[in-house]
Amino acid sequence: MARNYKKEYANYQGTDAQKKRRAQRNKIRRQMLKDGRVRKGDKMDIHHRDGNPSNNSPRNVVVQHRSKNRSFARK
Repeated sequence: MARNYKKEYANYQGTDAQKKRRAQRNKIRRQMLKDGRVRKGDKMDIHHRDGNPSNNSPRNVVVQHRSKNRSFARK
């Protein structure tokens, strides 16, 4: 069975809360680009230590390789 991307967007990605979270993640990425800590195409992600994308304090964000940042233990 194929994924229904339209339904996923309507039910999750398109909600106001998720749009705001995504905007905060994009904001810190742009800031890191400006500061020279990451480059376009470098396969690095910005990791939020507490998992809260709204908390963009310098003590909460870490630059990590995307394979490490996007993996977590699944049960």
